[in-house]
Amino acid sequence: MTGLDPPLSAVRDAVARALAEDLEPLGDITSSLLPPDRRATAAFVSRAAGAVAGRACVVETFAQVDPSVTVDWKLADGSVVGPGDELGRVEGPLASLLTAERTALNFLCHLSGIASLTRRFVDVAVGRCAIWDTRKTTPGLRALEKAAVRSGGGRNHRGNLSEWVLLKDNHLTGVTIAEAVERARAAWPGRTVQLEADHIDQLRQAMAAGADIVLLDNMTVDEVVACVELRGASTRPLLEVSGGVTLANVGDYAGTGIDLISTSAITQSAPALDIGLDVT
Repeated sequence: MTGLDPPLSAVRDAVARALAEDLEPLGDITSSLLPPDRRATAAFVSRAAGAVAGRACVVETFAQVDPSVTVDWKLADGSVVGPGDELGRVEGPLASLLTAERTALNFLCHLSGIASLTRRFVDVAVGRCAIWDTRKTTPGLRALEKAAVRSGGGRNHRGNLSEWVLLKDNHLTGVTIAEAVERARAAWPGRTVQLEADHIDQLRQAMAAGADIVLLDNMTVDEVVACVELRGASTRPLLEVSGGVTLANVGDYAGTGIDLISTSAITQSAPALDIGLDVT
C-alpha cells in the first residue's frame, strides 16, 4: 500500500524525543551489563486482532539505538492481524534489542491501536461514506497518528490551521455566513472554505454563499437526512457529519447519503493494540 507512511522528518523527531526520554542521562544501565557480543532475534507478535501501523517508527527506533540491527517485516502497514500473527523480526546485539524494545513497542502498539479502531469504523460504514479524523491528536504526534488513520482505511481532515478555512460558530460571532465566506475567498483564494452548521437554515446560507464543505454538527440522523435532501443531486457542498459519532451509530449516519463522517474517537480514544516482542 502507498501513502501510509508519515513524513520521515516527523518520524525521526518523534523517535529521538522518545529515546531521550528513556535514555538520558546515563543510557540503558541494565542492558549495558550484557556481553556486547551476545546476539539475538526477536519477533513482533500480535496478541489481539487489529490493523498494523507504525512500522517506520520501529525501524527508526532501532536505527537510532544501533544501526547494525536489522528489521525484516512480514506484514505491511494497513495489514489486518489476529492473535499470534507475526508482524516481523529484528536481529542484532541483544543489548541493543532490549534498549530499543519499549520505545519501538510504544509506537507500534499506539499507532496500530489507532489503525485498528479506524478500521472498525470503516468496516461499519461499508464504503457508503469516508471516515475522517480530526485535529484531536496527541501533541507532537499528529503526523504519525494521521498516518495510522490512513493505515486503518480512514482519511485525513485538515492537518493544521493553515491548510484550509473552517468557520465554526465562534468564528461567526458578529458576522453573517455570507460575509465570512466572502472574506475567506478574498484573503485565501483557492483554499477550501468549510462552515459549521448547527441547523438546516445555516446549511441553506452556506450553500448560497458557495461553501465547499459544510460540517453538520451534532445533528440527529433525521436532521442529516433532511440536509442531504436539501442539497439534492448536487455534489457540492460536501456534507460532513461530526459530533457524537460512535461505533453504535456510525452505520446509521453512513446510510443517510452523507459524504463523510469525522470523529475524534479514532485518534483520541483508541486503545493500544497488544503487540509483544518475543526474544529468542
